[in-house]
Amino acid sequence: MRDPQGRKICVMGLGYIGLPTAGFLASKGFEVHGVDVNPAVVETVNTGRIHIHEPELERLVESAVRSGRFKAATQPVAADIFILAVPTPFKDDHEPDLGYVEAATRAVVPQLVPGNLVILESTSPVGTTERVAHWLAEERPELAIAGHTHHQAESHETIRVAYCPERVLPGRIIQELVANDRIVGGIDATSTAAAADFYREFVAGKVLTTDSRTAELTKLAENTFRDVNVALANELSRICGQLSIDVRELIRLANHHPRVEILRPGPGVGGHCIAVDPWFIIHSVPEQSRLIRAAREVNIAQPEFVVTKVRAEIAHIRHPTIACFGLAYKADIDDLRESPAIEIALRLAQERNGRILVVEPHIEALPIPLADAGVRLYGAKEALAEANIVLGLVPHTAFRKISRQALQEKIVIDTCGLWK
Repeated sequence: MRDPQGRKICVMGLGYIGLPTAGFLASKGFEVHGVDVNPAVVETVNTGRIHIHEPELERLVESAVRSGRFKAATQPVAADIFILAVPTPFKDDHEPDLGYVEAATRAVVPQLVPGNLVILESTSPVGTTERVAHWLAEERPELAIAGHTHHQAESHETIRVAYCPERVLPGRIIQELVANDRIVGGIDATSTAAAADFYREFVAGKVLTTDSRTAELTKLAENTFRDVNVALANELSRICGQLSIDVRELIRLANHHPRVEILRPGPGVGGHCIAVDPWFIIHSVPEQSRLIRAAREVNIAQPEFVVTKVRAEIAHIRHPTIACFGLAYKADIDDLRESPAIEIALRLAQERNGRILVVEPHIEALPIPLADAGVRLYGAKEALAEANIVLGLVPHTAFRKISRQALQEKIVIDTCGLWK
């Protein structure tokens, strides 16, 4: 392992991936300069605090800032390695939006010197790393950029460009930054080797090497696999509803087969990865991705399936009060991105299906659309006291502690196996 002393890392983006990555690298002895376009984020981080919820992260950031090895700013500085960890959302028509990646790439251009390494970690459509290299070459034609062979330069003088997708689970990011295998794909062999050497300095898992396009599609395939599997579970839940079969019992028994592992059904699929990444494949090769599109359509329709269930129950109640348990896109985190639970709560409120209460222990205020629609944030005990319909949307650990006795006189619609 090389001594990180003296090498500087510039991390572009201090969100759910960039901030843990920056704090962790600083804890390993690297000098880290974190960049975010939001001045409030920069100010928060520079005081050793964090703006997102993630176990162990605040302690890590506080220690890194106190050590002097981690500072945040709104602009990049000169460094040895630049890591791009910015959002890659899609537009209204599911076209990938690479605006943040392009902006981050062009922002680091003035700081580049021969021998630098630029690593894209953002989940991206196939070919994005090549576009990063193109943007660099476009802005700095005097530099030798990997993949642009019109420059003749020694390998140590080339700006090397590689892709290494994050593969961490929210709630376990700090542990998985170290433990998980990483996929590294460069624009060329020299870039691949340089990036792989860097990750081997702090990754305990395997560092597997390939080319950038294969690495990009590998990340998309991983999340697409989960999306398709969840779509199967959600479709089975609808089939079981028609046939009067308990879907969770069905899946439990089916999973006793040694080569079957069906995931659990739920109210839909959320988050910035599984609900988004399949569209990157569909947009690139629509004719070859019909199964992937069908799975997306099943999961997109799942919130309507849940709302229909609620409508059927409230039809016989004069003054319904519905307590929605959970807003996050998955258990025990505060991340609301693409959450189907938000869509369900908002639909119920907009349709005026009675009073809508939300219980979400990981947030302090409701998203503005929900608050504007008249939804109110409650504690679990207070919501149970007032509700006649309890809608389980997210399997937070805290919700599992609710006793069966507390639910006895309620109509319970459990979409995620909370109280089974």
